[in-house]
Amino acid sequence: MPNFCAALNCSRNSTHSVLAFFRFPRDPERCKKWVENCSRSDLRDKTPDHLNKYHRLCARHFEPNLITKTSPFRTVLKDNAIPTIFDNPSLKRSNNETENKDAPEAKKSKADSQSEPTKENNEATTKEISESKNGDGVESSPQVIDEEMLNKEYLKSLFDVVVMMGMQNIPLHGHSDKEPRSKSFTPSNFQALLEYRINAGDEFLRKKFEGSPVNLEYCSSTQLQQMLEVIENCVREELLAEVKEGRFFSLVVDSLVEIGGESRLPLFIRFVDKTNCLREEFVGFLPFEGDVEAITKRLISEVTEKCGLDMQFCRGQAYLCSGVSAMKVKAVVARIAELHPLAVLTPCSSCSLNICLANTMTFTGVHLVMSTLKKLDAFFSKSPLLQNQLESAISIYYQGNEEKANVLKAACCSKWTEQHDTFEVAVDLLESLLLCMDSIHDNEDHKWSDEVAHNAFIISEALADFEFVMTLVVLKNTLSFSRAFGKNLQGQTNEVFFASSSLTAVLHSLNEVYENIEVYHEFWFEEAVNLAAALEIPVKVPRLYFRKRPTSGEEIQPEIYYKEQVTLPVVSHAIKEVSDLFSENHLKALKSLSLVPAIMGQLKFNTAEETSVDIYKDDLLNPDTFPAELHCWKIKWKHGTKDAVLPSTIYDTLQLSDVKFFPNVCALLKVLYHLPVFALTNDKCITAKQRLAAYLEDTPVHHRNKSMALFYINCAIKHDLDSMVEKYLKMYPDSEPSENRD
Repeated sequence: MPNFCAALNCSRNSTHSVLAFFRFPRDPERCKKWVENCSRSDLRDKTPDHLNKYHRLCARHFEPNLITKTSPFRTVLKDNAIPTIFDNPSLKRSNNETENKDAPEAKKSKADSQSEPTKENNEATTKEISESKNGDGVESSPQVIDEEMLNKEYLKSLFDVVVMMGMQNIPLHGHSDKEPRSKSFTPSNFQALLEYRINAGDEFLRKKFEGSPVNLEYCSSTQLQQMLEVIENCVREELLAEVKEGRFFSLVVDSLVEIGGESRLPLFIRFVDKTNCLREEFVGFLPFEGDVEAITKRLISEVTEKCGLDMQFCRGQAYLCSGVSAMKVKAVVARIAELHPLAVLTPCSSCSLNICLANTMTFTGVHLVMSTLKKLDAFFSKSPLLQNQLESAISIYYQGNEEKANVLKAACCSKWTEQHDTFEVAVDLLESLLLCMDSIHDNEDHKWSDEVAHNAFIISEALADFEFVMTLVVLKNTLSFSRAFGKNLQGQTNEVFFASSSLTAVLHSLNEVYENIEVYHEFWFEEAVNLAAALEIPVKVPRLYFRKRPTSGEEIQPEIYYKEQVTLPVVSHAIKEVSDLFSENHLKALKSLSLVPAIMGQLKFNTAEETSVDIYKDDLLNPDTFPAELHCWKIKWKHGTKDAVLPSTIYDTLQLSDVKFFPNVCALLKVLYHLPVFALTNDKCITAKQRLAAYLEDTPVHHRNKSMALFYINCAIKHDLDSMVEKYLKMYPDSEPSENRD
């Protein structure tokens, strides 16, 4: 977009002048002086950052000796430059009064300094611009614009449009990609916006394309792709500057999505910033093609080459995938852990442990349950009227138990399909859900649309399947042993620490179930049969089983089938997955949380961190002094802070002013803080994941673009069009826009 001069009564802008335009300084004192001198009272309340981002002053308002040309096409101001040349009588009087107080020698020196640059400027006009003014001060002669400068301004206009489209999530193409370009009814959004910009007065775009054939595109697909790559590089460079400075990071892989006609994995980087806040930023989409080894190499390449990070400093991994893709991603994560043992696999704080365990199961019944829960969440989020219908069904079913009904209604108002007790709530809600779906599908009063009624029918069919009922009961009972454990993992730092101590009990309980699977299955099958009877659901083996099994005269009993196909696999998977998620290195890391003062206090300062922190010995600033420093750290909190509230989290501990006197402790706490098991510091830190979800929900699959998504999700970061142009010219020095058009 063109730059406009912010000075009062100055109408110059960059589309009609090649004068340099300078940003307001970020220094508060200088910025205040600029605002006062340009006589814009409406800008006095604006912050220096706001003024620097949105307002400019043209070169006409500065003394020539304050302006320096660092190259033929780059003009900069001196650090202490103040604008003084304005058509403002009050400002002139103020300047004259100041000059009258100066010594005659100073006046003469000032006059000499003004005359020399003026002469130089007059000689330089043949190189930059031929400009004269009439009596009213209006530019009258044509401007001579250098071809290289015109090309830069042209590229700047292109980048400006792409950046705006990315920030507003406007698709580049305005038609379906399935249709040929010649058959589409409208041009692409990008081409249309460029044409609109030319018609609105962008002289640089107009000059670039005047005289070109009418059917010629303003920007070729090749050049557009090059620009998108440049934007990606600029976003990552700005985004990961603090990560590179702090060195350490963790990787989080989200659920598989479709972008640009390909299956891709969203990749997030977790790190501790300069203020010791734990942040999670989105850095791109990883193609999900090939075998495990190929995906592993691609992931490492993405982190090292595109992001510029060193995998030796990766300290944690987590994944949020489900179904078949989860198995492949888990294998990739395991392979990375082999190459980099300190990149330990942990649960992710944004997903409850039980949901994580269920998502990684590839069994048919579990897939049916998890997909139905997602459909329920999407169904009731469409309208509050649907939520009211469910609450009415709960009231009908729990007429004699108002307290239970109120508990379930409260659960339905939250994200109950993603909680630690999801399967318990689902069992309690099953009758009410089926009653609600049947009522909506019947649609006797024509209250619901055909689409809503059809979706209700699909969900009711799944709920009324005995395979769903049996699998739900098995999940509820199996994962009840890990429910409290998983809840503590998403709690405060002390809860995470003590949860690690209860892992043995969780695994012991699950192994006991496995060893006595016949007994437990008998009870669980009976529970499922009773629940199905209440809902008038027939107990039977899934139809798919009879299609897959070889022809034989024997008929399998439902109880035996569900033991072999549901109960035994679910229990076995839960044991293996919990064991894999809590490896030896992971448990050592959690034991090291005893460095947090509040946890030390709860343990009566009787801790032995030296053995548990051995894995992070190379991450300490001075490992040899760590034992002595640790002793001083314990003494400080044991005797030096009576009646004081001890810091209870890593974040609170790192905010202490005197933690810098314990460099090894500080370094170790920062490394531990990178583990994905810890919750993010505040709501501002989870913006990236929320914006990714919004992008996927709002953008049709055929309009999604990985580069535009990256910019949309990270639109809050600072971007500089000039730096994008310079980077583009460096990356593609032989690219000539006027010749690259299709």
